[in-house]
Amino acid sequence: MQLFAEYMTLVIPDFTMVATLGVLALLLYGLVRDQPPDVMFVGAIVLLAALGVITPSEAFSGFANPGMLTVAAMFVVAAGLRETGVMEVIGEKFLGRVQTEGQALALMAAVLIPSAMVLNNTPKVALLVPVLISWCRKRRISPSRLLMPLSFLSILGGTCSLIGTSTNLVVQGLVIKEGLPPLGYLEISKVGIPCALLGALYLLTVGRRLLPDRKELIEQLEATRREYLVEMLVQPGCRLAGKTVAGAGLRQLPGLFLIEIDRDGEVIGPVGPDEPILTGDRLVFTGAVETIVDLEKIPGLVPAADARYEVSPLMKRGRQLCEAVISPSSPLVNRAIRDADFRGLYDAAIVAVHRNGARVTNKVGDIRLHAGDTLLLQVGPNFARSFRNNPDFYLVSEVEDSSPVRHDRSQAAVVIFVAMILAFVSNRVDIMLTAMVAAGAMVAARCVSSVQARRSLDLPVLIAIAASLGVGLALERSGVARLLAEGLVALTRPYGPRATLAALYLGTMILNELISNNAAAALAFPFCIESARLLGVNDRPFIMAITLAASYAFASPIGYQTHMMVFGPGGYRFADFLRVGIPLNLLMGASAIILVPWIWPFTGP
Repeated sequence: MQLFAEYMTLVIPDFTMVATLGVLALLLYGLVRDQPPDVMFVGAIVLLAALGVITPSEAFSGFANPGMLTVAAMFVVAAGLRETGVMEVIGEKFLGRVQTEGQALALMAAVLIPSAMVLNNTPKVALLVPVLISWCRKRRISPSRLLMPLSFLSILGGTCSLIGTSTNLVVQGLVIKEGLPPLGYLEISKVGIPCALLGALYLLTVGRRLLPDRKELIEQLEATRREYLVEMLVQPGCRLAGKTVAGAGLRQLPGLFLIEIDRDGEVIGPVGPDEPILTGDRLVFTGAVETIVDLEKIPGLVPAADARYEVSPLMKRGRQLCEAVISPSSPLVNRAIRDADFRGLYDAAIVAVHRNGARVTNKVGDIRLHAGDTLLLQVGPNFARSFRNNPDFYLVSEVEDSSPVRHDRSQAAVVIFVAMILAFVSNRVDIMLTAMVAAGAMVAARCVSSVQARRSLDLPVLIAIAASLGVGLALERSGVARLLAEGLVALTRPYGPRATLAALYLGTMILNELISNNAAAALAFPFCIESARLLGVNDRPFIMAITLAASYAFASPIGYQTHMMVFGPGGYRFADFLRVGIPLNLLMGASAIILVPWIWPFTGP
């Protein structure tokens, strides 16, 4: 291939430039046609290396980029916070006593923007999507009213610190590679905070009126629920003990109904909202499996149907939840649950039971099992594989997100996270190395297992980031970046460097809407550096402009990964993002173009 590249260079003097433009056109076409970004970018760098535009080592050099590695480490840190229940506690306190949609939006703005100082926006959205959906179900509010603002506010907050969004980290890696002074931890906040406040004001006023209201999504979710009967025991130290039923939030859990409370043999039912919950109470619910999983994760609240249920945090780590349907040939048929000896037969414990769509009203331990009953089980890690073809069951399936929370490691997770943030804020440490140390500490402190740490890595996102850096390098090496920058400067020079900066911002923003934030930043970076050199002005305002433009993309669901995270759960359509996002794009663009040169003058160092 090297000989072919040399031959083509002799035949076509500008072959590398033509080849790069051709590959870039194919890449953009594939991304616009919704082809997987990671596949497209890897294909692009392989083709560019094969055509001799860049060397193979240069093509894959992005996989060692500090920005990409920092993003990877942050995925593991976020997994440690999630697996220890720290994120769950934060999520529960996030909405607190908020009752209306307007209050929820205001609180989201007040929390999401400042929180960017210490947490990347992607894990924040991953955490809050289920929290907001649950809150919406309780109050009969469409999730479409809150999930798009969640993504938008997270992005606006992400431009307030270096770690707020992966885009900033990618640009930081490119800046360091170029030999320029690295971005300060809060440097971008000088323009990010004013823009975030202006964007939040838009979402709370004009943008709120433009949001869709699709309540049919709630009806679809509720129509597909399967009701289980579950009996939960309140143990000493449980955070529900001492609270009323309403104060504990048990009156508003989606798809869950508290039937009765068994208190030392006395049955209290129906249960009023002011009824206190005491240590030793047995709470009998009917509800959906997702909500029962949430109940099971509350420390000190354990299923009481099967005395063999594992409650020790250490022993629970190797266990999870499964659903199993009893077959007519099963030895469990006509046996009471408390006498079934499930642990002896299957190394499992019964948590809850569902019977053919009918509400089971007996106490769980007294229920006699029938063929066709569906059991919710606490099982070992190999249960599904071992008993999937066992004639005792019709069907065995694992319950997603049912691994036990490592509450006993929550303090360690908090200490590691706070130490990492303090190191970031000090601005005296290498951010990539610090994030890697924090990720390793999460695994070493058993806040997250090595298996869960690997699963937390969003490989398609990481591969796309790394490969896009190779494409950016090809644009620089081939001369394409200089060619386009010369054309851009020639068109805008009569109007001054601000016009060039505005054109770069607009081009990066449009590119971001078509591909992704990190890819847009990597592709635009060579152009901004070359434009500043041709104009003979400070490159800092150009770097800041494309950094902001590569995050401020609100008119397309493919423009940012958090948009895709809320697109399905919110029941959105492409037109919804156009309607709400285009005005916000224009508002952020005008603000950035005005503020950036004022904060980082063109005549600066």
